[in-house]
Amino acid sequence: MTAPDLISPASAAFSRRRFLEASAVLAGALGLPEAATNEAAAQQKPAGGTPPNPPGRPHPLDPLTTEEIVRAVEIVRKTRQVDDTWRFVTITLAEPHKPAMKTFQPGGRISRAAFVIAIDRTKGQAYEGTVDLIKGSLERFDPLAAGLQPAITLDEFAECEEAIKKSPEFLAALKKRGATDVQLVMVDPWSAGTYGTELAADNGKRLSRALAWVRTEANDNGYARPLDGVVAVVDLNKMEVVRVEDYGVIPLPPEAGNWYRSYQKEFREAPQPLDIVQPKGPSFAVDGYEVAWQKWKFRIGFTPREGLVLHNISYTDAGRERPIIYRAAICEMVVPYGDPAERHYRKNAFDIGEYGIGMFANSLEMGCDCLGTIRYFDARMNDSKGQPVTIKNAVCVHEEDVGILWKHTDWRTNQSETRRSRRLSVSFVATVGNYEYGFFWYLYQDGNIQCEVKLTGIMHTTTVAPNEKPEFGNLVAPQLNAPFHEHIFAARLDMAVDGDENSIYEVNTVSLPAGSSNPYGNAFRAEQTLLAKESEAQRSVNGASARYWRIVNPNKKNRIGEPVSYRLIPGENAPPFVRLDAAVMRRAGFIAHQLWVTPYDPQQRYAAGDYPNQHPTGDGLPKYVTADRNLVNTDLVLWYVFGHNHVPRLEDWPVMPVATLGFQLKPDGFFERNPALDLPPAEKG
Repeated sequence: MTAPDLISPASAAFSRRRFLEASAVLAGALGLPEAATNEAAAQQKPAGGTPPNPPGRPHPLDPLTTEEIVRAVEIVRKTRQVDDTWRFVTITLAEPHKPAMKTFQPGGRISRAAFVIAIDRTKGQAYEGTVDLIKGSLERFDPLAAGLQPAITLDEFAECEEAIKKSPEFLAALKKRGATDVQLVMVDPWSAGTYGTELAADNGKRLSRALAWVRTEANDNGYARPLDGVVAVVDLNKMEVVRVEDYGVIPLPPEAGNWYRSYQKEFREAPQPLDIVQPKGPSFAVDGYEVAWQKWKFRIGFTPREGLVLHNISYTDAGRERPIIYRAAICEMVVPYGDPAERHYRKNAFDIGEYGIGMFANSLEMGCDCLGTIRYFDARMNDSKGQPVTIKNAVCVHEEDVGILWKHTDWRTNQSETRRSRRLSVSFVATVGNYEYGFFWYLYQDGNIQCEVKLTGIMHTTTVAPNEKPEFGNLVAPQLNAPFHEHIFAARLDMAVDGDENSIYEVNTVSLPAGSSNPYGNAFRAEQTLLAKESEAQRSVNGASARYWRIVNPNKKNRIGEPVSYRLIPGENAPPFVRLDAAVMRRAGFIAHQLWVTPYDPQQRYAAGDYPNQHPTGDGLPKYVTADRNLVNTDLVLWYVFGHNHVPRLEDWPVMPVATLGFQLKPDGFFERNPALDLPPAEKG
């Protein structure tokens, strides 16, 4: 990710990275030239147009530079005699451990290292290692345990489709279904997972269970016509089709589902222009990857796996910079589908752990994805040959007006005050096959922090026979079924509420029973319970008791003598509807509860473990908490799990309107009073 460039609406050069078409060459798909939307825009400075690597020593939390990626690959190749048959899955910053960062001073020297995951395709063996970029040495390079597979790479997407289209078995399956032009077939290489039903011959192989759709012409929406019943199982190391599973021919759905503008026959009257203008520039300041805005300060990071990461979130109160969160990211997600049919039951994608959602980041466009005066950050990662890859404008930072922040009118004195609320938005959008996921972090002037995930794109589809009504989905067009499914996300929040020593309480509002303490039946109160160890801190949301959780610092008191704290408040949520003994729960055990709390451990970064792809037994939170560690007055990590239950509608086809879900962190006794009381009145226009 490069240092950012400030883009105004008048001077933006629009660019867009489209999702990788599996038949395209990866380098071309990720390195698309910027496309100016008009002659004037083409003459302007491109978004993210700062030098590739800003001068000076990188901050320890800055993403790797292009030169550092190249250097890490060179060191691995030289030290381990790695040739071109290997794949480099990940080359990313090996973040310094928290204790080292706590003593770091600007301008100081600290270890700078790269974390590398690579696969020896010839031997079918994956490795993870650490490269010391200052010493120029490979500090470790360890083989992964048997059965563990790194995430599927973008190169493998393209190569997998190419291999499938050459398979005689696959071509025969197409012919049975009347699909004669293989070039109109599109393939999504889904992860293979583990379900206890695998063939012995598949053991140890790096697999994909690829699904296919067919277009009627080059720009057609292929998801309107699933080649249902055809699953190509591919060995990704050998890039060979192991077998094609054919579950029977179902006629293709008859209707197109095209959504692109050229297919739209007529448009409604366009709304009048809405200009967001900041003639004096934005209210935020950027120094490298550090952003300061309205008493807030934080650092932006980006990883191929998680995408956007926020570091060192703090708020300046009465001249003192007070920490709130050390590190925040969406660390895992899973999309379980509810159809038990033989050809469908393995569909539950871990889009973060099995693919790496950062690698699918879009190049955001001014006026479409973002409005206003924007700071963009580029993301710098690698392809599987170890070559640097740049996704321009991957992260967007801008301000938004969000209505009233606070207001009161005193009808006796005629005093009236209103303050409008402005928030800072930090976001990125990823396209994973058919779906788009937008990840937004908002900071508010009153100390609130909000995380919002936006879901849009095209639903996964299957085919049903004519006149058949699906049992585990809804028809969205004739013979076209959109299965019931969930999108379940896990946020990892490394908390630091006024310091690292925190405790966690659950708060439930309860009605008092009838009696002397509640003679009129109207009494209720909020009751809080300390969650003292990991076994006590596996909790679920409960709307009936308005449940939330308080992260307190017992060592810091506010002016009424209570510990300072922040509340974690659930937003939209739904429990998992797969049974707890379902095969997918071996890898997605984190979805069994909406709240987990663990002590800080730098090795515990992901809710489903480091390598959920084909993991034979499962890993992550259910294993982390078996130690039942102390959670009182210690360095805490909160894992909040939130899900959207998608029962498809006709209105969701062919492109679904945005659905949103998320959570909030709100100050609770952290400040002495409303921290936005000092916000000056707006100039009346």
